[in-house]
Amino acid sequence: MTEEKPWYTKGSKIGDALENLKASSNEESFLDTKTKELIKFAIASVLRCQHCTHSHLKKALAGGASRQEITETLLIVATQAAATQTSWNKEVFEKYLAQK
Repeated sequence: MTEEKPWYTKGSKIGDALENLKASSNEESFLDTKTKELIKFAIASVLRCQHCTHSHLKKALAGGASRQEITETLLIVATQAAATQTSWNKEVFEKYLAQK
């Protein structure tokens, strides 16, 4: 069963290109399905796309990921997101917030 194209891609050359890119990312390559779905799950979680997180979590499980692998992926993402948040604009934060 093929998934229907999202509404925002219909009738658009850019939408078609996006759909082709997404399809290409699912084709056989250097990364296996489990790894690809764990990456997609991580990104979806960070960007807070509830539908995407749900979809890629299910696909990661179907691709052979264990509950422990998915949980660890989520914990790594949470750790990296926290570290990134505190350092993304380090100079400004230090300028205004660091004690002198």
